Order: sequence, then C-alpha cells, then structure tokens
Amino acid sequence: MQGGNPAVEEPLRLSSVLTPTFSSKPLLTKIVGTLGPRSRSVETIEACLQAGMSVARFDFSWLDGDYHQETLENLRVAVKNVKKLCAVMLDTMGAEVQVCNSTGNPIKLLADNHVTITPDVSKIPSAEVLPVNYDGFVETVKKGDTIFLGQYLSTGIESTSVWLEVLETKDAEVICLIKNSATLTGSIFPVHISQVRVKLPTLTEMDKQVISNWGSHNKVEFVALSYTRHVEDVRELRAFLKTQNLDETQIFAKVETVEGLKHFDEILQEADGVILSRGNLGVDLPPEKDLEQDGKVFLFQKSAVHRCNMAGKPAIITRVVDSMTENLRPTRAEATDVANAVIDGADGILLGPETLSGLYPIEAIQIVGKICAECWAESVYNQSTHFKRILKHVGEPMSHAESVASSVVRTAIKVNAAMIVAFTSTGGAPRLIAKYRPSVPVLAVVIPRLKTNPLKWTFTGALQARQLLSVRGVYPILSSPTVATSGGSSEEWGLKFALDHGKSMGWIKHNDRVVVFQKIGDSSVAKIVELQD
Repeated sequence: MQGGNPAVEEPLRLSSVLTPTFSSKPLLTKIVGTLGPRSRSVETIEACLQAGMSVARFDFSWLDGDYHQETLENLRVAVKNVKKLCAVMLDTMGAEVQVCNSTGNPIKLLADNHVTITPDVSKIPSAEVLPVNYDGFVETVKKGDTIFLGQYLSTGIESTSVWLEVLETKDAEVICLIKNSATLTGSIFPVHISQVRVKLPTLTEMDKQVISNWGSHNKVEFVALSYTRHVEDVRELRAFLKTQNLDETQIFAKVETVEGLKHFDEILQEADGVILSRGNLGVDLPPEKDLEQDGKVFLFQKSAVHRCNMAGKPAIITRVVDSMTENLRPTRAEATDVANAVIDGADGILLGPETLSGLYPIEAIQIVGKICAECWAESVYNQSTHFKRILKHVGEPMSHAESVASSVVRTAIKVNAAMIVAFTSTGGAPRLIAKYRPSVPVLAVVIPRLKTNPLKWTFTGALQARQLLSVRGVYPILSSPTVATSGGSSEEWGLKFALDHGKSMGWIKHNDRVVVFQKIGDSSVAKIVELQD
C-alpha cells in the first residue's frame, strides 16, 4: 500500500501551526460542487466559483432535465459574470435502488418497530411501508441481511438515516426490523444492501435518455458513471457516448461497491478518472466489525489514489465535510480527513449534500479550499517522494512525452520556479506534467484548432480547457488561434499572454522564474524565463 508521506520537519511543525497563514499560493486541489436547491441561483453560483469551485456536478438521481437545465443556464451566466471557467459533470443514477417519497412528508421510524419494503410504488411511503423502484428487491435479499437507507450514507448522522435487518420475505415484500430511530426527510432515499449485487444495469435506460437529451444538448465535459462495477460498464458508456456525438466527453468511474473495488485496476485503465464514493463503500465493505469498515475505506483510499497517481488520472474523494450540511464549521476529524486526502495525492474533493441541499454551500467550498491551500496540506505534500515513485513506475526507457514532462517538473524544482506554462491543443501536455505533481501551478494555455467538415468550420479548445479543471494544479486559459502558427511574433505574444495572466492572478512577480513548455514543429521545447519589468 502506498500513501502520502508529509514533508514536515519536526522542529518546524509547531511553529508553523501557530503562525498565521497568509498564503498567496493558488489552490491546487480541485473542488467539485453539486448544484441544487441551495446552490442554483446566479448569485450563489458566482460565490461558489469565487470560493474555488471548478467543476459543477448535476446529480440526475433526482429531479428532471428541465430543473437541471435552469440551473445550468444560471451557471453559464455566473461564469460570464465572474470570468472563470467551470466544467460540467453529469452524474448518472446508475443501479441505485430508491424509496420515492412523492409526498415529501417526513417519515419517522422508531427502533424495534417493523417496516415493510414493497415494489408497489403506488403505495404512499409511511412508517409502516416503504415503496422502492426495484421489482426484484425481494429476490435480492435474505433473512439477516442489512439494509441501509437515508440521505447521508454512513456519516454518523443517524437521526436522518436508518439501518434495517431483514426478518423475512413474503411474496414480493420484505419485512424488516428497524435498528435505530430516525426521521427520513426529502423526496428520495437511496437504499443500499451491504455486500449484495443489485441486478440492475450500471447504465440504465433512464441514464441513456438523460445523456441523449441533456448531455448531448449541453456538450458536457464529464459523465460520472455511478456504481461502476466492471470495466465493461465503462466501455458500454464510451460506446454510447460516441453514438451521441460526445466522443470527447470524459468518463469518471464512480467506485462505490466491493464489486467495483475488486475490478479497480481494469476500471482505472479504461476510465479517464475515478471518483471514490466513500459513503456507499463504508456501507458495502464487509461488516465483521463496525469500526473495521472505516479502516477499510481508509486503506482503500490510499491504495486507489496511489494507483490513479501512477496512471496519471484524476482521483476525486467524496464525503469529507458532511456535517457542514447543517453546521457552519466542519468537525476536527473532517478537517483532518480533507488534509489527509490531499497528502494521499487526491486531485479533487467532491461536495455532495454540503452544496446541494446544505445550509452553507459557499462556506463549505471556502473551508475545504482553505484546508487544502492555506492550512498547509498542499505545502507538506511530499512531492519528492511522489516524483521518485512515478519515475520508478514508468521505468526505462521512458517515452518521449514522459521524459519531457518529468524534465519540465524537475527543472521547475531545480530553479525554484513560481509557475509552469504549458502550451497545448489537446490538454495532453499539462495533464502529463501534472502527473509528476509540481508544487507550483501549471498554467495550461489551450490553443484552439480549426476543425472542418463539408458543412462548417469550427474551433476546438473550450472543451479541452474545461476538462483540465479536474486535474490537480492545472489552470487552463483559452488563447488566440494565431499562437498555433510557427512565427516568432505569435510565439512571443502567446508567452506574454501567459505571463500577464500569471501576474494578474498574483502567482508570479518581478525576478520570478517560469518554466515554459511548448511544441515547435516536431520538437518539444522547455525553457526558463525570468520576469523583468
């Protein structure tokens, strides 16, 4: 098992903690915010973007395309107002079993009472009966199985989630013992059966319809495939995206069951990135001992993030500050959890209920960002150890691209550069540079390319730029197409454009050094630039 080793010297640790931090360093860790009832107005989205949100997640396990389209239109207005790029992530429903509470009324369940789970969705949810959207539910469970349902998976907020024990099955219904008292609120309650495979497709017909209509219409940057269990799940989605003219849309596999865990390496090889859904994993891992579940999630996180790092693919962690759905500050344990995820090598943090329906969506983003950047989590990340691990993993002889990318980062370290600039059209170069985890921002200058067909001419670049918003440390900006030409003046203009942007962001100043990477013809060129007045 590999994990992050903080690069902290013992004599400096206490003084660093006690000294107020006023860091001008940019946030390297990416924050994915889920937009919903508490975060869908233009003003709130603007504040979320300013706070550090780089990817907006749209969760299609609830509500419809019209609702999410209104939110997306607000996002587009907010992006223009604050002049910040933001990527769009469509999150599928997948093989999720749900209790649909059409009335929206709270349901109070009392410990030691019985409740019946039924596939008859015409019944009104109550303390006596809970209808689910899965006809084969009775065939999935057996006496003694543990069922979990609620909005906050495995967070300790037991007043809003409930554990059930299967007592018996009768015809199409399942009679359960309620293990803890809880009040279920909201319109949808996810249902999870520990260690049991639900016989529903990973990519459902509803998911396909959403992608065909909403995803295709909006040319989304990412699709998050919920409940990814096998590499074939990713391949099926990839093939379907091609039929919807979404060839360039990237796939994030959401690993949230033991089955997905068993096939993690194959899934990682096929996916463009991975989301570690720790809430469902905490429920699904073997319950030999209650406390052992959290330990296994911790071990899986370290192992999975390491594998993603070695492959150079983004790893995003979920369920970090759940208490901020109702509280203005996270717990000490949650703050430590965020920091440890960064030290482990996570590219990003995904906020779900904290921004979707929580009371403090803006503050949740701000605090996660501060823990990552201002509270030293990113600063103590052991870049040297990670760099050596990557080199060992890649081996020799290195490919031309790996050799150049590693050299750029090594040079930045040696000359104490304040920033790396990478010119790109596809996003490949900055992505590969970021694989070696430089401790300074990578400014990706995305140069549009002319794309033609018999009917029209179009420029690519915007999609590629926004997709880089999922990669740790990379800040994309769109350049003029003229930079793609080989003339010296356009090359100088492109570099000035990049340096001016770095200055405006406060990343570089007089006498700072910048390492610049670009391709000229068939050659890859890296040079060191020192800023002058």
